[in-house]
Amino acid sequence: MENLQQKADFLKHDFTKILSQLDADAPRKWGKMSVQQMIEHMSDYVRIASGKTPMQTITPEENIPKMQAFLESEKQMRENTPNPLLPDVPPATKHATKQEAINELQTEIDHFFSVHEKETSKLTPNPFFGNLSFDQQVQLLHKHATHHLRQFGAIE
Repeated sequence: MENLQQKADFLKHDFTKILSQLDADAPRKWGKMSVQQMIEHMSDYVRIASGKTPMQTITPEENIPKMQAFLESEKQMRENTPNPLLPDVPPATKHATKQEAINELQTEIDHFFSVHEKETSKLTPNPFFGNLSFDQQVQLLHKHATHHLRQFGAIE
């Protein structure tokens, strides 16, 4: 995994800054979520990565090596990647404003790094990729974050 420290720094310091600059009504290039729904979705997945929201792995065991090989690659997530854990219609937003959702996301990101600093060998289960180390979680969160930033044209 290339530039893991840069990816961690991006998640810690840059991701929510970019989201703050994104118009709440920015048009999406694909998918069904609004900007705020996407931010709240990312908070959900950071909670999974920290172990705060425990999840069972739904990917068959024999497919985990292939999934982790993709995770560890620099390949981007495809547009409209299906997520069987999400409803067809995105849930209503939980927060009154986009900024409140961003604040929660930054809190969850900070918590993720804090958990893994205290338990450096901690493995946390991901529903699609199996048990992941801190490095793998950073790689996945970065891949997921950039996927959604591309969705709304915040990055290329």
